[in-house]
Amino acid sequence: MESGYVTTPFGRRPMSLGMLASQQLAETIEPGMKRSKWKLFRAICEARPALGVTDRALTVLDALLTFYPDDEISEEKGLIVFPSNAQLSLRARGMTPATLRRHLVVLVEAGLILRKDSPNGKRYARRDRAGAIGEAFGFSVAPLLARAVEIETLAAQAVADRELLRVTRERLTLCRRDISKLIAAALEEGVSGDWEGISAMFRALLARIPRVATAEDLAPLLDEMRLLRAEVVNMLERRLKTKKIDANESQIEHHKQNSNPDSIYELEPSFETKQGEKAAADNDPNAGPSDERRLKQQKPSGGMSNRAEGAADPGAGPGLKSFPLGLVLQACPSILDYGPGGSIGNWRDLMSAAVVVRSMLGVSPSAYEEACSGMGPENAATVIACILERGGHINSPGGYLRDLTRRTERGEFAIGPMLMALVRANGLTARHAS
Repeated sequence: MESGYVTTPFGRRPMSLGMLASQQLAETIEPGMKRSKWKLFRAICEARPALGVTDRALTVLDALLTFYPDDEISEEKGLIVFPSNAQLSLRARGMTPATLRRHLVVLVEAGLILRKDSPNGKRYARRDRAGAIGEAFGFSVAPLLARAVEIETLAAQAVADRELLRVTRERLTLCRRDISKLIAAALEEGVSGDWEGISAMFRALLARIPRVATAEDLAPLLDEMRLLRAEVVNMLERRLKTKKIDANESQIEHHKQNSNPDSIYELEPSFETKQGEKAAADNDPNAGPSDERRLKQQKPSGGMSNRAEGAADPGAGPGLKSFPLGLVLQACPSILDYGPGGSIGNWRDLMSAAVVVRSMLGVSPSAYEEACSGMGPENAATVIACILERGGHINSPGGYLRDLTRRTERGEFAIGPMLMALVRANGLTARHAS
């Protein structure tokens, strides 16, 4: 293509700035640059949505490239093809002339080919005496060579996006299967918990999956589905730990009974040591050796149980899972106003804010201490943040917190569903506000 040469279309077809820009781009081909026309065509097919061309337009481009004499496109071998409409229609699977012209316009507007029209609008080439082409009029494929790197980059990105979508769909399918079968197993085994609520939450997530979706559409759904699966697994694991502890205690009790069958203390009724009873026994001059032995026998058992419960997770309650601070703040943004300096950067800040909010909500210190002991300080602070976020929906925050603490000790409460409900509620509020 001649440097600085501008060609305008023949007849009534108008000139546009886009055509001028494509002609200028075609003049920027690097010297010696060449590409396989069919590899470049496959890259265009991969990047078709980003390039804004239709599949029928690609059929026409495929037909045009068959008229290029070599497998590699380069400036040295010429960049003009000049088939007639009749020949082009045959190689475009019998496309009608009107449809052919329409899709040629699409290719020109997409910046993939250029028109180089002759004075009379015909497509032909002038050859010298040796048969070499001196000047040709038709369609220039120079934009393909000039945009080769861009097209290949777009194609690679399209392939990566398609692979990401495939992997995301696979992971979402596995997550759906896991949750469905785990809930079914929990119901069949009679595991205690709010399985009806979890099933409703699962169905709500399934209803939000669009029929045609991108990886960006599915990513947040996959995160919520993973969170729900982790919560279900956590509840089932707590049941397994409870069964194991019960089995171990039964074995230990059986071992004690068999190790000393003549002991008279096995026949004494067991009782729970209350605060102050040990001191009263020590100060009671009438307390006999039997009372003292019963107190000593009761104390190690309680101490062993406390250590076993605390060993599972020092920062959380027995078997209760804690969640990332970022997720807690996303679900409960109102707690941020009560952090040191009006912000929360770590768990210590959240727990400090929870103490302030606890007092504001009217939760007694004893109720909050029980929650910290039963759930762990981080989870107790998380629950306080959730109670604050729910605002007027809870009549008695203190009673509600005590009830959640008791449910936690029975293995019937999980924080995950509460956080997910608040995340969704805040998302809906933000969308309505916008």
